[in-house]
Amino acid sequence: MPIIVNLDVMMAKRKMSLNELSEKVGLTLSNLSILKTGKAKAIRFSTLEAICKTLDCQPADILEYADADKTTS
Repeated sequence: MPIIVNLDVMMAKRKMSLNELSEKVGLTLSNLSILKTGKAKAIRFSTLEAICKTLDCQPADILEYADADKTTS
């Protein structure tokens, strides 16, 4: 999948557990886990906003686009 979710990296930088983020953002552990592992097919802007506000970061700190067609030489 060309979208890489770096939620675990940002959580580690902020020393925040999945349980703590779940409580602060208002999402279930299950939904956050799906997002964290990159298995989510979509994310609502309101969810992204809540995560960014809680982790004090920008969307680009959490989501990254990697072109699967490009190969490194």
